[in-house]
Amino acid sequence: MPDYPPGFSETPAPDFDIFEAFDDVEEERAMEEAEQAIREGRVISNEAMLRWIRSWNTPDELPPPGVRHA
Repeated sequence: MPDYPPGFSETPAPDFDIFEAFDDVEEERAMEEAEQAIREGRVISNEAMLRWIRSWNTPDELPPPGVRHA
């Protein structure tokens, strides 16, 4: 059997959902903050995000888009 570093083993990891809510209070706070930003028009358009992401790892990489007030 190989020698594994501490905390590692051959045993598969248990099922784990990266989207599992560990902290319902924090999740609720984050949702309220996001909804408030939307109400105030502090948004980044999908088009701006896509342009930025598509520019990654290219010679003409764009800076992150800024918040636009809708």
